[in-house]
Amino acid sequence: MSLESTESAKPSTAPEGDDYLERRALRRGSAGWLLLTGLGVAYVVSGDYSGWNFGLAEGGFGGLAIAMVLMGLMYTCMVFALAELSSVLPTAGGGYGFARRALGPWGGFLTGTAILIEYVLAPAAIAIFIGDYVESLGLFGLTSGWPVYLACFVIFIGIHLWGVGEALRFSFVVTGIAVVALLVFALGAFPEFDASNLDDIAVDASAFGSSSWLPMGLLGIWAAFPFGMWFFLGVEGVPLAAEETKDPARTLPRAIRWSMGILVVLALVTFFAAAGARGSAAIQEAGNPLVEALQPDGEATTLSRLVNYAGLAGLVASFFSLIYAGSRQLFALSRAGYLPRFLSLTSSRKAPYLGLLVPGAIGFGLAAATGDGARMLNVAVFGATISYALMSLSHIVLRRREPGLERPYRTPGGVLTSSVALVLACSALVATFLVDVTAAFIALMVYVVAVAYFGLYSRKHLVAKAPEEEFAALAAAEAELERN
Repeated sequence: MSLESTESAKPSTAPEGDDYLERRALRRGSAGWLLLTGLGVAYVVSGDYSGWNFGLAEGGFGGLAIAMVLMGLMYTCMVFALAELSSVLPTAGGGYGFARRALGPWGGFLTGTAILIEYVLAPAAIAIFIGDYVESLGLFGLTSGWPVYLACFVIFIGIHLWGVGEALRFSFVVTGIAVVALLVFALGAFPEFDASNLDDIAVDASAFGSSSWLPMGLLGIWAAFPFGMWFFLGVEGVPLAAEETKDPARTLPRAIRWSMGILVVLALVTFFAAAGARGSAAIQEAGNPLVEALQPDGEATTLSRLVNYAGLAGLVASFFSLIYAGSRQLFALSRAGYLPRFLSLTSSRKAPYLGLLVPGAIGFGLAAATGDGARMLNVAVFGATISYALMSLSHIVLRRREPGLERPYRTPGGVLTSSVALVLACSALVATFLVDVTAAFIALMVYVVAVAYFGLYSRKHLVAKAPEEEFAALAAAEAELERN
């Protein structure tokens, strides 16, 4: 069955009262383009402080460098496509809403589920990393464990429950601290830069195409894809703020483009400064590679301590913003009936309180039960790559099927741009199996359960009043008129 042939999943209207959407309303006009740009950077900034360096062990400096460039190209092409889609369909559904319009209910559900996997698992992983930083810094004598994880979820979900405007301003400030510290790190590290440090990882002579720049051979480039993604992972969440944005058709494209531009600069500066100052071999397995790059003798300095604290700020910024993104995606899927409808209820402050509390409880439970942040991030990356492929495909389908659709912003390069993103996203999806087969299969199992729920129950109980469903219904009606 094709995704487009699933319009047989007709939304129902009988169970909803007249106040259905009133009890599921977000606070309008709470964010301008500057706050949203900060949100886009906040999603990602923790990836500059840790995680990316493990790609050095998979592909060496050259392999990770090529992977970073290709994944940067994928994200650049994708965010241009998302900028167009968000100007056409400015709803809290984000990627789910785009895929719903282009690929039908099944396409929308599969995309939304993939995004949820990313945004539920990533905060759980980051909570563990926050615990590690708290312990390494000796803050309050705490060790990494469930009390720290619980404090993270309680405090930061509490700020989100307070209100979206307050939450985004908090995120903006913390993100600013993390970004400034990255620039300070670069100023401290580049004077120690030595090009010979970049390719100092031992060469695997048995690997095809291996060299000092590609010590694990050509396959190492592909294996490094998921780690090249860590410099950009999460920026696609900006459209999820559409219903809380001032003039979303203009604001969202601008914020998405600025976010991506800032992230590209930060990725290049961080990558070259860290590897060149200390050496790829020294930082390839470090939990805090930037700090390691500033301590060649293992002795802490004033600058390394500053970067260490800033790393904690970066983790907090990403943790905080990913909680926001997950709650909005869950809110939109629930409001439209794809998930249980009670999850989309909002409080008097227009916050989706169950959309915040339920994923938070799941994330805390996973963090406390496993303590395996790397595995959870790999599961999140698997979900992310599926959503990227489907969102890029949605842009292609809408361009070809609805060429006359009003587009306040148009993607440079059109379908060619989103086609590049689609091909690279599929390549990155396969690469996740090269890195962590177990994580990939865990994500697949979650998918199977979710698909069973949708196929057996929720696709027969969709809500016609939901904005994403109304957009799809309008498109179907227009297509019917054209045929007649």
